Amino acid sequence: MEKIITMMGPMLDGVNVTLQMFFITLVLSLPLGLLLSLARISKYKPISFLVETYIWLMRGTPLMLQLLFVYYALPLVPYIGIKLPDFSAAILAFVLNYAAYFAEIFRGGIQSIERGQYEASKVLGMTYVQTMRRIILPQVLKRVVPPISNETITLVKDTSLIYVLAMNDLLRTARTIVQREFDMTPFVIAAVFYLAMTLVLTWVFNKLEERYAAYDE
Repeated sequence: MEKIITMMGPMLDGVNVTLQMFFITLVLSLPLGLLLSLARISKYKPISFLVETYIWLMRGTPLMLQLLFVYYALPLVPYIGIKLPDFSAAILAFVLNYAAYFAEIFRGGIQSIERGQYEASKVLGMTYVQTMRRIILPQVLKRVVPPISNETITLVKDTSLIYVLAMNDLLRTARTIVQREFDMTPFVIAAVFYLAMTLVLTWVFNKLEERYAAYDE
């Protein structure tokens, strides 16, 4: 027991890094994903095409490769090369990646709304912005809770990829202790932490789904 307590100090530091990655990525990528979804369905073809290409690149390449590109390759780009600290590089890669996935989720939600509601809003004299803000997006938010829940839970697990940048997140901390102590206990502790985080998120999103379902009754 004393050995486990000794391990908990650095393990909790790793949890702190993991949670920072998770919350910052979620807070930044959700609104960015919404903006990208609106640009994706824009009537301006060049903007729609650029966003579609961006989403294709982000979803079609591994997140780990994007992490390595931002950290190692971005500084080598002529004229605009930027060297970012490991945490900032990880945040940038995660936000750009998850914004693309959230964009597709929001796009699907927006396009699932019946066209008649757009036409009705025009009859009432509402602008496009007013229509989206007052009529479309409130309905979209109800419909996209389940897929956003899945992506958010995946994000918790994907934070473990930052080990490639030698960041001391939960998984890298556990592996370091295992290699030093020749004891698999840290992996079990790490698994418990990940399960606890996903359990909390599952509970939160279930409550959100129940709340929105109650409004529909």
